[in-house]
Amino acid sequence: MSKKKGGFPEIITLCGSTRFKEQFIDANKRLTLDGKIVISVGLFGHADGEFGRSITPEKKDILDWLHKKKIDLSDSIMVIDVNDYIGESTRSEIGYASERGKRVYYYSKYFR
Repeated sequence: MSKKKGGFPEIITLCGSTRFKEQFIDANKRLTLDGKIVISVGLFGHADGEFGRSITPEKKDILDWLHKKKIDLSDSIMVIDVNDYIGESTRSEIGYASERGKRVYYYSKYFR
């Protein structure tokens, strides 16, 4: 189990395309069992068909902003990179996290 200074667990935010719902759920479970605090997406817009229906471009912008605030709260991020896919929003989150000194893990490598 990984712990930060003072015994507080590592906080990790999951990032990636919301079409990979199963992998988000898997990563959340496995990281939690590893003793980490996991922050994830609030909904699966792609997997659940929300984009273009109930999620407008304005709401998408708000969701992107909220996700970056989640990254601010975290020690690290995990990129859900199924079949090496990393989209534009996820690339932006990786850059955001890196600029702030957050560690970046990749699902495809971490859970080999």
